[in-house]
Amino acid sequence: MKKLLAAVLALTMALSMATGALAVNEDVEGELVIYSSMYQNVLAMMDEAIKAEFPNLVPGNDGSFFFYGGTSSLITKIYGEMETGTLGCDMMLVAEPAFSLELKDAGYLEPVEIENPDQLLRFPYDEEGYWYPVRVCNMVLAYNPEKTEEWAAKGVTIPKTFKDFATDPALKGVISMGNPLTSGTTYAAVASLTQDNHYGKEFLNGLAANEVMIESGSTALTKLQTGECAAIMILEESVLSRLEEAELAGTPITNIACIYPEDGVVLIPSTVMTVAENHSKNVNLEACEAVEKWLLSEEGQKMILKGYMHSTFAGMKDIPYGSIDTDTLIEKDLGVDWENAYHNREAINTAWTEIVTTK
Repeated sequence: MKKLLAAVLALTMALSMATGALAVNEDVEGELVIYSSMYQNVLAMMDEAIKAEFPNLVPGNDGSFFFYGGTSSLITKIYGEMETGTLGCDMMLVAEPAFSLELKDAGYLEPVEIENPDQLLRFPYDEEGYWYPVRVCNMVLAYNPEKTEEWAAKGVTIPKTFKDFATDPALKGVISMGNPLTSGTTYAAVASLTQDNHYGKEFLNGLAANEVMIESGSTALTKLQTGECAAIMILEESVLSRLEEAELAGTPITNIACIYPEDGVVLIPSTVMTVAENHSKNVNLEACEAVEKWLLSEEGQKMILKGYMHSTFAGMKDIPYGSIDTDTLIEKDLGVDWENAYHNREAINTAWTEIVTTK
């Protein structure tokens, strides 16, 4: 009888512990909508993870927590919603911190307290808690290793720097990049590379002279593979995801690869923000705080790595599939003046339009 009682007690304790583990976030309820510029396949993965972690939280966008759009497209959408005073979301995960600075100044954000952020994070954050970096995008160059000799025979040297990418006349008509007017990460890269302490307007003039093609990352990668492009400016995650997808499909490819420019990479620490209570769609600050803290947890950061982006955690040694050490990239980071990117957004976009797209 004593053995039976002990067994029952042990089972009861085990079930209690298991139930407790499962019930950590069961008290987080209500609806939630998050605007995000992360790729849709990554958002699908994040969606399932949040549903598992917060079983009683209701996805507020047709069965999903996320509303997807490029950062620049989301910014335009948010500007329109600000005219009514209420946004169509409760949280945001957008591509560049300049917009976080703008929304904080406009009074549209709610601070969230994260424990010891100075020890937790290796990228800048808002000291009042209005925004934190949650994922790191990396702007690089890419090329096709299988076409190097063909390009050399045509007098084309694959660029090893952003400067050469824009200004080497041999690359005229055979380079491609994204559009800063629609892509937040491309905007951040252009803002960085056109800073006075980097290449200024010379970078834009070079792109115009080289007749850069403006197109999506997927199109540019295909042109690399076919030999239509010699080099492209692209997010590292776009290259890494295509490489792993091919490998998982059993058909590994060797005709695309990253170039980590010798003059530096452009790291874009993308932020998480909670919308202020008087401006949010569902007025659910408790849920926003819980999800924001989950994103900045070990589990949340591992999801970021699975999405081919780098972790913001200090001391995190894990890296995305096929990438290189994050701290090494930080040493090579050209940096972005986010105050400049915020206050001079219109001027930067106008310069791009007048110099590059009207060539």
